[in-house]
Amino acid sequence: MSKPWLPFYDKQVPTELSIPAITLPESLANSAARYPKHTALVYMGSRISYRQLKDEVDALAAALAALGLRQGDRVGIMLPNCPQAVIAYYATISLGAVTVMTNPLYVERELEHQWGDAGVEFVISLDLFWPQIEAVRDRLALKHIILGGIQDYMPLIKRTLAPIELKRKGKWVGVTYSETVHAFKKLIGGKYPAPAPVAIKPDDVACLQYTGGTTGLPKGAMLTHRNLLASLYQIRTFLLYEQNEGELIALAIMPFFHVYGMNAMMNMAVYMAATLVLIPQPEIKTIVDAIVAERPTFFAGVPALFVALNNYHTIDQVDLTSIQAVFSGAAPLPVDVMEQFEARTGARIAEAYGMTEASSVTHVNPLNGQRKFGSIGVPIVGTDAKIVDADDPGKELGVGEVGELMIMGPQVMVGYWSRDEETATTVIDGWLRTGDIARMDEEGYFYIVDRKKDLILSAGYNVYPREVEEVLYQHPKVQTAAVIGLPDGVRGEKIAAYITLLPGETATASEIRHFCRERLAPYKQPRKVVFRDELPKSLAGKVLRRQLREEALAELERS
Repeated sequence: MSKPWLPFYDKQVPTELSIPAITLPESLANSAARYPKHTALVYMGSRISYRQLKDEVDALAAALAALGLRQGDRVGIMLPNCPQAVIAYYATISLGAVTVMTNPLYVERELEHQWGDAGVEFVISLDLFWPQIEAVRDRLALKHIILGGIQDYMPLIKRTLAPIELKRKGKWVGVTYSETVHAFKKLIGGKYPAPAPVAIKPDDVACLQYTGGTTGLPKGAMLTHRNLLASLYQIRTFLLYEQNEGELIALAIMPFFHVYGMNAMMNMAVYMAATLVLIPQPEIKTIVDAIVAERPTFFAGVPALFVALNNYHTIDQVDLTSIQAVFSGAAPLPVDVMEQFEARTGARIAEAYGMTEASSVTHVNPLNGQRKFGSIGVPIVGTDAKIVDADDPGKELGVGEVGELMIMGPQVMVGYWSRDEETATTVIDGWLRTGDIARMDEEGYFYIVDRKKDLILSAGYNVYPREVEEVLYQHPKVQTAAVIGLPDGVRGEKIAAYITLLPGETATASEIRHFCRERLAPYKQPRKVVFRDELPKSLAGKVLRRQLREEALAELERS
């Protein structure tokens, strides 16, 4: 198949790619060896050098090995963007174990599904999340739990005041440590023998990154060291070719439990020996303060972030000119938002498209070349793409024809954890079925026409209606439920729940939202609840979500 997009690559970008055969732990070792005194992490005003980071990683790895962690074991890492997240990630993979990055907002039901499915035996988290972990530990095969504190790596004064402030706000959590529940810093400071060397190969699985795929409950995409390094090398070659190794200052806004933040930010920073400025809570004031204090040169975000930055009350007094490269993904970025931000920074936003199953980025608009608004851009270097008949993936379609987007490249996962049948229908002869309906123009630029069937993009995260509906059906008054996404200027899409109640029952929207709040992460919770006498259904009795969405959009246009 021809690749009409190749002439539109920036002139500095090669048309073919050779991926170095290294692993992620080697990437950290290389950066620490070349730039030992360079700042690796900035957190709440404290700074950790690459030598210190490598020492902390090695110390935790030794402790984990002494506790019995072995190659291939799965480790749940449930942390915000803090030093412990980076240390835990690299300590785990340095032993040949597998990371299972976990959203700290998850409630018990979600934790039980993810960790139970992955077979997690070790968990590394914060003491703040101990209540959720304790609630599920006896129902899972958890052998050891390691808990840090948000204050552990703060400067001395903040480290002293943080517990006082947490207690004042009623957020302090007391933990009873034991032979199976350990303090993170105590393990780091312990005297453990160096673990036996582990032969880690590029094709070994580095992480199970959970995603809903195109439908259903989350499942673990098996991403190897080669997959993740390939993605890093692609981004470095295609988008960060103007950035020098050891000089990049990356603002880590996107959470590390998301593939976008984990690979395109955390692993990219380590790969390039960059300084990673950690944002544990992505509040707009915190982000602006970090830009002022640290002068970042690069960050990745979602449209809602750029909207918030443009509208920040003192943004006109903030010097944003240090920013040189910016990625936007997860949802289309409005042109006016893009133009405002670029005018303020002088930087160019590269709109990208990607999937968890592809280690993050697969398509992007060239950094300095032709950019087409409304397009996800061209396949990133080393990646092939095509449009096929959605019902017959063996039938390739022509220019301008609408069908399913398929992707092939070294960043594509090896499959779903313990789901051979779903893997076989998702990855066909190396081609990844995205489930997204798209078209390609004559110059090889791709456009998403419709997203994955019924997928909702809420605050940059994938939300699958079935998972929310399953919670709604647990409510004792609900008879039928259907969930759709509606346009929202801040969140991308807001979740709307349409409900019929059992005969004789009454309920309020507030009651339904409260029920969901106890069972779903905030970005999965319905923002709008609509009660109806009946929902539109097919002849087979299936609720027609598309019809609900069409009716809701028509109502929005009339209002």
